[in-house]
Amino acid sequence: MLKQIEGSHAVAEAVALCRPEVICAYPISPQTHIVEGIGEMVKSGELKDCEFINVESEFAAMSVAIGASAAGARAYTATASQGLLYMVEAVYNASGLGLPIVMTVANRAIGSPINIWNDHSDSMSQRDCGWVQLFAETNQEALDLHILAFKLAEELSLPVMVCMDGFILTHAYERVDMPSQEQVDAFLPPYEPRQVLDTNEPVSIGAMVGPEAFMEVRYLAHAKQMQALERIPQLSEEFRNVFGRDSGGLIHTYRAQDAHTIVVAMGSVLGTIKDTIDEMREAGVAIGALAITSYRPFPSAQVRQVLASATRVVVLEKSLAVGIGGILASDIRLALAELPIAGYAVIAGLGGRPITKKSLHALFSTAVLDQLEPVTFLDLDWNIVNRQLERERTVHRSGPAAENILRELGVPASKIA
Repeated sequence: MLKQIEGSHAVAEAVALCRPEVICAYPISPQTHIVEGIGEMVKSGELKDCEFINVESEFAAMSVAIGASAAGARAYTATASQGLLYMVEAVYNASGLGLPIVMTVANRAIGSPINIWNDHSDSMSQRDCGWVQLFAETNQEALDLHILAFKLAEELSLPVMVCMDGFILTHAYERVDMPSQEQVDAFLPPYEPRQVLDTNEPVSIGAMVGPEAFMEVRYLAHAKQMQALERIPQLSEEFRNVFGRDSGGLIHTYRAQDAHTIVVAMGSVLGTIKDTIDEMREAGVAIGALAITSYRPFPSAQVRQVLASATRVVVLEKSLAVGIGGILASDIRLALAELPIAGYAVIAGLGGRPITKKSLHALFSTAVLDQLEPVTFLDLDWNIVNRQLERERTVHRSGPAAENILRELGVPASKIA
């Protein structure tokens, strides 16, 4: 059924259709509307047989999800930014215990300085935590990926993180095709946990493992991710057969078949990239795009196959590995090892800075001429940066640079919401 709906509420309805049994909720923008929406459905009786638990922190949210999942319940939660960092210990425990929890991450910058706008630094900080990470380009894809995520998580007994851009998707009203309960039930069977809480047969969960077995345990976590690499395309095909549309998968391409220059990205920025590519194609530029949906597990073979015929690859990413540069770009570089392809990392949109078609046109035109730096910071104000660096050379004092930059811009820190 077609609905004009906010992205967060679309995800809330999709999660409800998956018949969760425990929802652990702690509000943090921009994911709050998701758990609020589910809470309203539980209160009204629209979502039955589900316990909605308000907790005191994000750490508690993941801890409750772990307990619920270990006891045999289909568990879900959502978070963003600092909230994800606050629950990190429990996030690692969830994957280490092999629990099929599904969590939405409404991507938002992490501090300091405080910033509530979108980039991918929160999810990317947890790229090695053992969770599957699926990135949505649109609200339709975000909706669909949650349904797929529950099935993937429960088949392989591992947690899945569905990442959607905060505010850009979560708070945008778009038309989506909301599936029926019958469709979701046909795709996602009733949850049959591998273990349930049984007081007559007590077990220890998360017991200490010494050097004699720890490496084997960690390898098995890696093996599960490799199983997911095979299973995600199969589930995407099953999804298409039930719902009549493509969703998920490991990657998807746009006008890349004959492209000399291919832009790689994740999330909602792909919409602006595609519009820019269309305009450049009209001008005769052979350029295309590769969208990464499954960031973990990383589809190296599929990426290599798509990019192998390109002359150059531009990786546009909303995250920064301080001290080295691009995060996604490093994975792309490994996938393309020994291939004679020029590669460029572009850091863009940090803290919610707009990524415009005008800037992308200039960026891609420079890339086509192979005149980009290996690591480029899109629309960075070098005058402000250089003045601050000069101050630090002349005045040796510790402390944050953010206040100096805000002063230069005429924006007192106290005025930032």
